[in-house]
Amino acid sequence: MTPEQTLKRWWGYDSFRPMQKEIVQSALDGRDTLAIMPTGGGKSICFQVPAMMQDGMALVVTPLIALMKDQVQNLQQKGIKAIAVHAGMSRREVDLALNNAAYGDYKFLYVSPERLGTPLFRSYLEELNLNYIVVDEAHCISQWGYDFRPDYLKIGELRSIIDVPVIALTATATTKVAEDIATRLSTIPGRAPFNVLRSGFERPNLSYIVRECHDKAGQLLDICRGVQGSGIVYLRSRKRCEEVAALLRSEGVSASFYHAGLGTLSRTERQEAWKKGEIRVMVCTNAFGMGIDKPDVRFVVHWEPTDSIESYFQEAGRAGRDGKRSYAVLLWNETDVSHLQQMLEASFPSLDYIEDIYQKLHIISNIIYETGEGQTIRFDLEAFCKQYKLRPSPVRYALRYLEQAGHLSFSEDADFPTRVRISVPRNLLYDADLSQPQMIPLLEALMRNYPGIMSYSVAIDEEAMAKASDVAVPYLRQLLYQLSLERIINYIPADRCSLVFLEHNRLTPGNIDLMPERYKFLRGNAEARLEAMESYLRDSGTCRSRQLISYFGQQESSDCGTCDVCRAAAPEKQHRAALLRFAKSHPGCTLQEVKQFCDNPQNGMPQNAMELYRKLLDEGLI
Repeated sequence: MTPEQTLKRWWGYDSFRPMQKEIVQSALDGRDTLAIMPTGGGKSICFQVPAMMQDGMALVVTPLIALMKDQVQNLQQKGIKAIAVHAGMSRREVDLALNNAAYGDYKFLYVSPERLGTPLFRSYLEELNLNYIVVDEAHCISQWGYDFRPDYLKIGELRSIIDVPVIALTATATTKVAEDIATRLSTIPGRAPFNVLRSGFERPNLSYIVRECHDKAGQLLDICRGVQGSGIVYLRSRKRCEEVAALLRSEGVSASFYHAGLGTLSRTERQEAWKKGEIRVMVCTNAFGMGIDKPDVRFVVHWEPTDSIESYFQEAGRAGRDGKRSYAVLLWNETDVSHLQQMLEASFPSLDYIEDIYQKLHIISNIIYETGEGQTIRFDLEAFCKQYKLRPSPVRYALRYLEQAGHLSFSEDADFPTRVRISVPRNLLYDADLSQPQMIPLLEALMRNYPGIMSYSVAIDEEAMAKASDVAVPYLRQLLYQLSLERIINYIPADRCSLVFLEHNRLTPGNIDLMPERYKFLRGNAEARLEAMESYLRDSGTCRSRQLISYFGQQESSDCGTCDVCRAAAPEKQHRAALLRFAKSHPGCTLQEVKQFCDNPQNGMPQNAMELYRKLLDEGLI
């Protein structure tokens, strides 16, 4: 089959988007390929199509568990065999998944980067018939990237064992980051250099709006009222997400909130309701959005600036993937800039503090010196801080730096699914005196779907079991709990917690290499990214799209004509005429109604629109 026939057969599309065909062909030619495409450009197609056209299976490395699960589910719904290995799975489950991948004719194996160096994964590596190594979020491998992860360096080691082409993909690589990615992945002597393919960063249908303001709630309401369709509002604070969602609902806007503190079921239900249009606006932290393919998002509002252009560009890019007019609105004031600078200071605690956290982590986990290598620890940040009378934020950043320095891997908010083992022998199960009739179809569904459940604890899909048993999920949990009380099953409810994986044995004080030069280097990078973000906020003389494109190294561009800067540069006469038309069509309108008209991004008014309106009043034209 040709690439187009493969695309049509499995995905139903008649043609590729811009740059997709070039990336697919480069991979089919056996070249190491780095694809740099903006968010929403269809990166997954670029490795899934060539993998389906070749014998064997693609190994896909991604740090985003939610994205991993979403893509596996989407592939399975198309009849394509795909499987995932990630944090939260037991050793038995990982072993079973890798065994299936090796001998079960699978086409895609998704793994999180910390799994790459484990002995269990390495023991299967030569049994996996790989056709490609796919590196998603490839900027994570670069020391210049905004989200560098040491576990990604293990991908280069894989290439000394498995010589297959690499397909690396990212939406947010500057020129320097792209060069570093290619260098770190070019570990096979004699192979041709990476074929670096950049898609244009322009989003012609996306209007970037930056507004300096203090009444953010009013601005947000004006946007929700003025722009039809679904939207996303990003904030940093979980508590503030809940407050803003409540504010929108009180004003008649269909809204909900989403952050990592919610349970798995709540997050899934809210995400699905938003995707179906049952919830119009999702107010969320950056835990929401990765891998969610909703094409008709009409606006993305940032309540405050992000700490880097990269993260802002990626999040804003979730608007308008269907090519229709959409808006990315960034609200800010001087307090926000001061807060970003404070966050920068907090994100680099002293090296002495970081070493102290390293030792306390081992102490609270009862790990003595020269032991602990390879252990995975369930880490309760709140309990840790309470035990040692510490603030959570610097502890979190200390753990992040220990990860950067290669001492551990830190995964926040890992999901642990519900686990069940039937403890009564099969021949006695139906003689058991069950208290509720719904328990029988539930037990039958468990045995039918999980063959090993009589021998060991297995992770179950609550939604699937609830559907198979014809009960709601909350009632399913009640049944499982009651079955455990009646000693029919062993039941471990779903849980969420953070995980720490220890890369080596506990070191004695003074012998921990915290790489002070790397510390200085990373801080310098963070300061440069913050300066770029501040420049974007304050530069009201250069087209917003051109500013973003230039940051990522694309030199050729033109004014977009639709951002707040371009609109402000339009002839004042046009804006005056628009205000006069509005006044004529709304006799007796209030100043608040005028302000709502001016603040609506769809009306294309500049930031000084209210001053123009007052001029018209002074001139007696209104």
